[in-house]
Amino acid sequence: MRETDFISGFAKGLSVIETFDETRPRLSISDVSKTTGLDRATARRCLLTLAELGYADYDGKFFALTPKILRLGHAYLAATPLPTLVQPFLDQLSERTGQSASASVLDGTDIVYIARAAQKRVMSINLTPGSRLPAYCASMGRVLLAALPETDARAILSRSELKANTPNTLTKPDEIIAELQRVRAQGYALIDQELELGLCSIAVPLENDRGRVVAALNIGAPAASVPASALAERYLPALFEAKAALKQVLR
Repeated sequence: MRETDFISGFAKGLSVIETFDETRPRLSISDVSKTTGLDRATARRCLLTLAELGYADYDGKFFALTPKILRLGHAYLAATPLPTLVQPFLDQLSERTGQSASASVLDGTDIVYIARAAQKRVMSINLTPGSRLPAYCASMGRVLLAALPETDARAILSRSELKANTPNTLTKPDEIIAELQRVRAQGYALIDQELELGLCSIAVPLENDRGRVVAALNIGAPAASVPASALAERYLPALFEAKAALKQVLR
C-alpha cells in the first residue's frame, strides 16, 4: 500500500468508534482525545461527524453510539458464512454438555465472538457475538495464537496489555509462549480462572477442509461446579467431535 492511498481522516474516525465499549458507553470529547491520542479538535470533529450521520447521540457534553453503528458489524456477519455454519453445532454442543459454547476469531490482540449458545451466565460481563476479550488469557485466544508462527504470536503479545486479571493469569511473554507450545502439541487450551475468578474454559481450534485454522470453539463452565482438572475428560470428546464435523463444512 502506498502512503498516498492511506486516508488518515477515515482511520481517525474508526479509532474514535473503537473507543466506545461496554465500560465506556458515554464519552466526552476530552475522554476520546485522551484515549485515542488525537488532539481535542480532531476528536471533536470526528464525534460531531458521527452524530451528524446518525451513528452517535450528543447531549451537549457526552456522546453515545446509536443502534445505527450495528450496521458496520452486521456487514461482517452478513458477508461471512462462518457464524451461520457454526451456530447449529454450538447449540448442539451446549445442549449436550449443559454449558455455554462459543466460537471466535482472532482480531489483533483480541478474540471476537462470532457465535454463542449460552446455558448460563458464567462471566461478570454478558458475552454476545461481537464481544471482545484479550487473546493472551482466553482459551480460544490461546488456541488461535498457538496456530500462528511463534514470531507472529510474540508480536501480538508485545502489543497486548498483559495484566494480571487474577492471581492465576500468565503475564510473562515467555511463559505464555511455553503454554502456546503445549497447546499446539496437545490440540487444545485449558484456562483455569486466568480471565476471571470462578471461570474455567477449554477450547479447540476449528480448521477448514484444507487444515487451516479459521476460528476457535470453546466451552466455559463455573469453576465451583466443574474444576479445571475435570474439563478435558468431561468436555474434550464433545469438542473434538464438533471440530471434526465442522471441518467437513468449513471451506
